[in-house]
Amino acid sequence: MIMMGSRTLSAAALAMIGGSRALSTTPHIVTPLVRSAFLSGKLGSEVYLKLDCHQPSGSFKLRGIGATVAAAKAAGASGVVSSSGGNAGLATAHAAAALGLACTVVLPTTTPASVQAKLEDEYGAAVVVAGDVWDEANVEATRIADAAGSPLVHPFEGEATWDGHASVVGEIDGQLAALGAPPMDALVTCVGGGGLLMGVLRGLEAAARPAKVDVVAAETAGADSFARSMEAGAPATIAITSIAKSLGAATPSAAVLAAAQAYGAVHPHVVSDGAAVAACVALANERRVLVEPACGAACAAVYGDPPPVLAGKRCVVVEVCGGAVVSLPQLRDWAEEFHVPF
Repeated sequence: MIMMGSRTLSAAALAMIGGSRALSTTPHIVTPLVRSAFLSGKLGSEVYLKLDCHQPSGSFKLRGIGATVAAAKAAGASGVVSSSGGNAGLATAHAAAALGLACTVVLPTTTPASVQAKLEDEYGAAVVVAGDVWDEANVEATRIADAAGSPLVHPFEGEATWDGHASVVGEIDGQLAALGAPPMDALVTCVGGGGLLMGVLRGLEAAARPAKVDVVAAETAGADSFARSMEAGAPATIAITSIAKSLGAATPSAAVLAAAQAYGAVHPHVVSDGAAVAACVALANERRVLVEPACGAACAAVYGDPPPVLAGKRCVVVEVCGGAVVSLPQLRDWAEEFHVPF
């Protein structure tokens, strides 16, 4: 969602950045798609990893948020405001720096000091600390944006953000074709607030396909608001107890929930924190990359016990969404906490 102070961007501005011309100016990159021989053997199908952990800001967030920041610039903004203590704030700051805009990021007090340092030192963002949780930080970010007349960049809502995230599907399709692989018939992703899932669904529906691609939407127990909402048939609010903080949306986007229900082939999949961490370690051992437990939730659907919907698939793609708020010592600590061999 893009707000110019208290004013929304015009429909024309949103339409402009929803097209190919605007998306081509966003700072995300085409990330590698690699076949996993280990997982292919384990699942009995072709399994590919879409390594969005290699986006410059550290996560998939740069796709959609980069599009949103580009929209703000196209509308004449000189700066943007974000309210995120994690990947969305880092993506906003990176995109703003790449596109020559000022950036203010409002962090809750629970944000690691390393994130604040990265925002300030690497991206030159102004950092404000306010509130103990994201909702409280967002109140202050909204006030700052209104006072400055600047766009407020939401972590997971908004048309431009969703369209930006949709770019991952077209990339996957093109890369699979170039590799001579079968067309994707299942895609595994994690879901928090739902921005990535909405982008995936839009991307899947943008091209004609012989059959719907099954989408596995993975979460950790204690951050499983989407799974509970799908079960209830309406947005459900939960208390976040999982270590997968990037999945920590107490209530998922109502728009995303409706889109998932309408698509009809979205399969919630809930794993334990321990399984997510074990998948992070397994991925690190196989691909030499670090990701957060939020991403580990999706990886656990293939490194751990696969959901039944993946049985008999020809080509499974896992969105390795990444996460910049992780380090080797932190991963080691999580592994020790959950008794995962490291």
